[in-house]
Amino acid sequence: MAPVFRPFRHDDTEAVVALWGACGLLRPWNDPRRDIARKVAEQPELFLVAAADGAQGSAAAGTVVGAGMAGYDGHRGWVNYLAVAPELQGSGLGRAFMAEFERLLADRGCPKVNVQVREGNEQVLGFYASLGYAPDRAVSLGKSLIADD
Repeated sequence: MAPVFRPFRHDDTEAVVALWGACGLLRPWNDPRRDIARKVAEQPELFLVAAADGAQGSAAAGTVVGAGMAGYDGHRGWVNYLAVAPELQGSGLGRAFMAEFERLLADRGCPKVNVQVREGNEQVLGFYASLGYAPDRAVSLGKSLIADD
């Protein structure tokens, strides 16, 4: 059965934060609840979850087993916070998420998708390489404008 994705709902917040924690995506300098609130304010239709029971739009959506955020700035698309429950990694759910994000971004006219992976995360680098993603020979720089402490 193909996974069923649905838009994030406010009542998914704690399950998504727990999933990100289980997948090692949380960092002390990023408040995940603030990141969620920011995403819900900008292109919320590109914040997707997958539930274990595959319920789409039902009140009881089941256990969140996958989540991810995408965005498009008019130049590039981005995927952030993509997570699949550890027990389902390797099942094809991550691949299905990326295919859905690529479809949604392409439908918006997005010419290229970027992802960022923390140095040393060889498993995730291998996952993206298997999907055709390759290093851009660019250095990612960042500057905090709002502290999340």
